[in-house]
Amino acid sequence: MARPQKSRKVCQLPGYIEFGPSNAVSAQAPLILTVDEYETIRIIDKEGFSQEECGEYMKVARTTIQQIYTQARHKIALALVDGHPLKIEGGQYLLCDGSEEFCDCGGCDKHRQNRRRKAAD
Repeated sequence: MARPQKSRKVCQLPGYIEFGPSNAVSAQAPLILTVDEYETIRIIDKEGFSQEECGEYMKVARTTIQQIYTQARHKIALALVDGHPLKIEGGQYLLCDGSEEFCDCGGCDKHRQNRRRKAAD
């Protein structure tokens, strides 16, 4: 029997969920990049976290992050090289609720709002 998948902590949902070639209408079905794959790409590539730091942040093992990251990069490569549309949806994730004392992900709206409220008090 397979182990149940552990949900990954995600800071916020992506602002843009569909991408595709601009010079043609693609007849190909879109590739699905899951929300947790998107978050892994955002944290490692945009924010500059290591895979270990990303795992700590998302509350899963570094080896799990490595697998998620590899899958995400493969899908992005297919979209860029072969012109597949890309859509972000689904996955095993829990949206950050802002209840943690500190969040160093660089994009958590709920933690920013909590800091503003505390600063105003």
